Amino acid sequence: MKKYLERLWNGLVKENPVLVLMLGMCPALAVSTEAMNGIGMGLSTLAVLVFSNLIISLLRKAIPDQVRLPAYIVIVASLVTVTELLIKAYAPGVSESLGVYIPLIVVNCIILGRAEAYANKHTPGLAVMDGIGMGLGFTIALTLAASIRELLGAGTIFGLRILPESWSIAIFGKAPGAFLVFALIIAVMNAIGIKTRQRQLVESGCDGNCALCATACENRTEEQQTEKPAEKAAAPEKGGEAK
Repeated sequence: MKKYLERLWNGLVKENPVLVLMLGMCPALAVSTEAMNGIGMGLSTLAVLVFSNLIISLLRKAIPDQVRLPAYIVIVASLVTVTELLIKAYAPGVSESLGVYIPLIVVNCIILGRAEAYANKHTPGLAVMDGIGMGLGFTIALTLAASIRELLGAGTIFGLRILPESWSIAIFGKAPGAFLVFALIIAVMNAIGIKTRQRQLVESGCDGNCALCATACENRTEEQQTEKPAEKAAAPEKGGEAK
């Protein structure tokens, strides 16, 4: 059970595909203008990621290494086609908003990256949990960034008016705004990560002062090197006593 939860936590936080690994940035920057678009793109990618991981894990011993990547692309393309048709049928508004970025899920770095790095080396259960973790991490990152951009750019979230109608910062509806928002989120995550690592070091008995730690290690190494000749000199005497 711990392994499954670890895969989930890994995709959500430790190796978030957008905020940590910087994968899938093209759709993340392009469609994160509105919160609904972020959820739509994220859930579409989540569905494709989970099922592609499952199928590739089940067929990992049957797919020859020579045609591994073409086989992955065929599997992913089939799943993307089904996903695109379902979105057009049941959420036409989302389909129009996302446009060409739904078919482009086929070549999304996250999909092929997880297939190659994880799904083809692990059991179906772990592969599915890895897909869920990575997909949820992608969805949360897109929705968070899109919500901030929509709020600052139009004063709404999911179409609901939060700020006065006169509120509008046009830059957040364009590409530079996407870079600014993602940079802000990543900066906050890095700051939290640094504090967390420092706290863990202190709890483990390290004060986080690497310079002093390195000096202490050097001194210890010198002491060990001084002790070794003495031990070697004492070794024959012990051998003689044993005889």
